[in-house]
Amino acid sequence: MIEPSLALQTAINTRLTTSPDVVALVAADQIRTGSMRREQLPSVIMQGAQTEYLGYASGNQYLARVFLDLHIWTLDAGGDMAKAIGFALHGALLAPLDMVDCAIDFFEAKNVRWLRDPDPDFAHGVLNVEAVIRWRL
Repeated sequence: MIEPSLALQTAINTRLTTSPDVVALVAADQIRTGSMRREQLPSVIMQGAQTEYLGYASGNQYLARVFLDLHIWTLDAGGDMAKAIGFALHGALLAPLDMVDCAIDFFEAKNVRWLRDPDPDFAHGVLNVEAVIRWRL
């Protein structure tokens, strides 16, 4: 079992990069962790992982709650493209995620915030996700 936030990141990346609705708006290689560069837009950058260990569950299992931010970046002054990407991400994350060596007991794409960037050429949104992940010790 890998660290729970990395397991969630991997499952989300797999889902998003195989979703036709998402890759129609964002190239699959621009859905990743790391930094955003102007020449690589639009992009979805996964950052800000937080893991809260919840303790033991029945059957020699352990639980953790994971929070993760998906940053949506575009070069689109009106922000319409960023909002279309955010909607496609949310839609892709409605079906259960496939996990390796663990399971998701709870998952929610909680909300999306649209942030004003000092550079009016950029549009920026953040989709927050939360999951409770269970694995066997």
